[in-house]
Amino acid sequence: MSRSKARFAAMAATVVAGAIATVAWMSPAQAQTLDRIRSSSALKLGYDPDAKPFSFGADQSKPEGYAVALCNGIAESIKTQLNLPQLNVEWVSLAGDAGTHAVKDGTADLLCGAEPVTLSRRQEVSFSIPIFPSGTGALLNASSPLALREVLQYGQPSSRPVWRGSPARTILEHKTFSSIAGSSSERWLSDRIKTFQLAATATPVSSYQQGIERVLDGSSAVLFGDMPLLMDAAARNSDSGNLIVLQRHFTYEPLGLELARGDEDFRLAVDRALSQIYASQDFRAFFTTWFGPPDDATVTFFRQTALPE
Repeated sequence: MSRSKARFAAMAATVVAGAIATVAWMSPAQAQTLDRIRSSSALKLGYDPDAKPFSFGADQSKPEGYAVALCNGIAESIKTQLNLPQLNVEWVSLAGDAGTHAVKDGTADLLCGAEPVTLSRRQEVSFSIPIFPSGTGALLNASSPLALREVLQYGQPSSRPVWRGSPARTILEHKTFSSIAGSSSERWLSDRIKTFQLAATATPVSSYQQGIERVLDGSSAVLFGDMPLLMDAAARNSDSGNLIVLQRHFTYEPLGLELARGDEDFRLAVDRALSQIYASQDFRAFFTTWFGPPDDATVTFFRQTALPE
């Protein structure tokens, strides 16, 4: 063999070895989710059993919730898109951060929950188009001072923050505010207190139920959390008549379904399914089942979120 041919053969061997190493290193998403679904006729859907009304239920064979129902629709759409005679759906119960890890390692193909689409989360996973126009909301005791409710509900826009200056500052000083530990609401609350140098205390809680108990017994003046989860937790509480959820979003954090990064074909299939669901005549009734009749802003949100073919 000539020297040039030997050099070429060595280079080719290096390229092949590198390709083999790359294949071995590929994540489950890079192995192409749709191909695995097509070959196995199975779709693995993760859900949080404690994220009512988005996903809930101890029975892994029959979870319930708004996001779960959407994922059932996605499963039917993928079955049609792949022309499969049968598609077996496996539900995987995943609480808290376990969902993100499961999506990354392939334990679940799609996480059907209530996850805010943030830049930090997008470093770990990818997201579908939004499934709900969420954000940070506030829950108070019905007996809380009217001035506190007015400051929170009718505050000035972000260009002139409500937590700066008098009398708003006076009303908010020396209060204890709670938020769900590890949530974006906790980070938002901490940032507001620090930015405006407010003499207030931030006390995280482990659950919405614990936060509501603190509001009811006066330990916390306000519980901040994801708006739909606040509304659902308040409605299910035995003292719901003594609770108020303000109709104001302090942040805008649309929620999406998590899937592994690097698989645009699967993401396209999911987004196509969601767009078809949003555009259907039955979607208003579907939404009402979980959240009551949508207002005009919500209807507009889904109309604009649905992607055209």
